[in-house]
Amino acid sequence: MDLVIKNCKMVDKIGEYSIKVENGKITEISKTPLKADETIDINGNYIMPGFIDPHIHFRDPGLTQKEDFKTGSLSAANGGFTTVIDMPNTLPKTNTYDALKEKIEIAEKKSVVNFELQAGTNDLEEMKKMIELDPISFKIFMDLESDESLEKIFKDLSTLKETTKYNGLVAVHCEKKSIVESETAKLKEKKENTPIDYTYARPTESEDESVRQAIELARENNLRLHICHLSSSKALEMAKDASKNMSVSWEFTPHHLLMNNSAYNTYGTLIKTNPPLRPKNKSVRVSDLDETSIIGTDHAPHTLEDKTKGVWKSSPGIPNLETVVPLLLTEVNKGNINLSIIPDILSKNAAKVYGLENKGEIAVGKDADFTVIDLKQEGKFDIDTFETKAEYSPFDGWTYIGQPVMTIINGKQVMNKL
Repeated sequence: MDLVIKNCKMVDKIGEYSIKVENGKITEISKTPLKADETIDINGNYIMPGFIDPHIHFRDPGLTQKEDFKTGSLSAANGGFTTVIDMPNTLPKTNTYDALKEKIEIAEKKSVVNFELQAGTNDLEEMKKMIELDPISFKIFMDLESDESLEKIFKDLSTLKETTKYNGLVAVHCEKKSIVESETAKLKEKKENTPIDYTYARPTESEDESVRQAIELARENNLRLHICHLSSSKALEMAKDASKNMSVSWEFTPHHLLMNNSAYNTYGTLIKTNPPLRPKNKSVRVSDLDETSIIGTDHAPHTLEDKTKGVWKSSPGIPNLETVVPLLLTEVNKGNINLSIIPDILSKNAAKVYGLENKGEIAVGKDADFTVIDLKQEGKFDIDTFETKAEYSPFDGWTYIGQPVMTIINGKQVMNKL
């Protein structure tokens, strides 16, 4: 069956359009009416290329009490996302051929959205085996590695690029292990700790130094660098400067853009995440967003019990898939960002960095992945209505203006609130 989606507004075109879909691909875009076996009328709302989240943690396998690929992908669809990229820190870690193969099989059975998987690093021979399964990139948690270990990992990835079909893209979590360990030890000497101490245990300096190191190692080894959840304004300037003469990209999370570390005094350990929220004068902010930016939610759900074990033992992570789009559209409605950059920061730019050639724009021949936006729909976040297993969100109770009302993947509706 073919499909026509009619009465579509697009941010880069004047008037309303119809889009025809056949076999999961876009075949025609027209101002004149089109005919098909099935028609969806989106009533003059905005249609955008299906949103892509390059940074999620679906906790499957091994930690499925927190989330699994079914609930996580339902959460993604409910939030307007058509493609997600899952991280390798599950149980077991996705850093062997067998573990990667198992996760692919799990995701294929459970996921209601498109997915890609990042692989964790390992010895060179194991990474060569993993390349056979086409991981979208390799992920390095720099906060878990020594300087010597990092030099070897980057060198091995360079060799991997030269000897296999590996595309040379490496995603990095930038916090310097030695600084984090030193500052955490100092703070633990206090008689009593409060949640905001966590932000100083992993200070902005640890991110700045780690970003500097990652840029240097990527340059030396001729790798493409993607910096995950960039939160420090100084680190952002370093990344921008490096991007003038090498391949560097970065992503922002909604919590780092919209909150600073004073939020620990309101939300306690529920807001605990890595890297932590930054002091206001050192943090990235909504005004840093432009048409080159990328949003990664770092959707990282835990059980409520895991989030309430005190400053040091509470698990770091925030569920974001069902809040980020309304939060950004609210900023559009406030006049803080331009609607025209939403398809770029939530779809096009991530597709480009991660080589998703058939995604990221509405054009003939591209995959029929769409997110429909009602820019004026108002509401209040209610965690009880979310698809994620997480029972907490710092944004629970926040009001918003604008939300995703339909998610279409390969020409099939997977979410409809119209």
